[in-house]
Amino acid sequence: MTGREILLYLALKYEGDWEKMFHAVETKERIDRALASELLAQNVGQYLTIVDPDYPESLHRSVKPPLVLFYRGNLELIRNEKRNLSYIGSRNTSPYGERMAQEICSGLAKKGVNIVNGMARGIDATALRAALDAGGKGIAVLGSGIDNPYPSSSRDIYDRLKENGLILSEYPLKTAPRKEHFPMRNRIVAALSRGLVVGEASKFSGSLITVNFALGYDKEIGCVPFEAGKESACNALIRDGAHLIETAEDAHGLLTPP
Repeated sequence: MTGREILLYLALKYEGDWEKMFHAVETKERIDRALASELLAQNVGQYLTIVDPDYPESLHRSVKPPLVLFYRGNLELIRNEKRNLSYIGSRNTSPYGERMAQEICSGLAKKGVNIVNGMARGIDATALRAALDAGGKGIAVLGSGIDNPYPSSSRDIYDRLKENGLILSEYPLKTAPRKEHFPMRNRIVAALSRGLVVGEASKFSGSLITVNFALGYDKEIGCVPFEAGKESACNALIRDGAHLIETAEDAHGLLTPP
């Protein structure tokens, strides 16, 4: 078996669990040839592995670089992180947060910027829809198999991304979404972009997991400001040095820092 086939075998055997896959590689786990033959005969769809020559450098530099990524759509969108911007935020949104996501991501799409996030309900979904509506492209990183879009409310985005974007997942086909998958996928969302914008988030939002990954990767961080006195992670991040983002032009500046 080639190295590529071994990694695919491990991804299928361990359902994309990075820790188990890495342990198997590190300990040179014996390959069950019968199981490997059975698994590799399945329809696994399109996939990229860390040993492929076209594996993006941005992912090589990430925390726990994905060993295998399954995908649908245009893989070329992850080749240049300077054309990608992660726009993330709360599932529970305000009208203001929704409006700002629509305006900023629509403007970015018209500048040729690809919007990246996890396709979650709320700010993520609004950002991707705005980009697609403006004729742009998006990248969604799922916490489930690429044939199992989650949440169901984002199904329309999923269908559009198959034609005008990219869907990525570490998890093989038919894998159900699991709570532990989402923090792991956030490291990929952060890695694929030159900059990251938090469009709306409370001080306890899961979006801060992605922010922490992005900071670790030395990415540019921006936040949409909120009303004073609100329990806003955005305002706190701006106070701590994040860029103030009020327009698409502000957000675009994260991709070409001085």
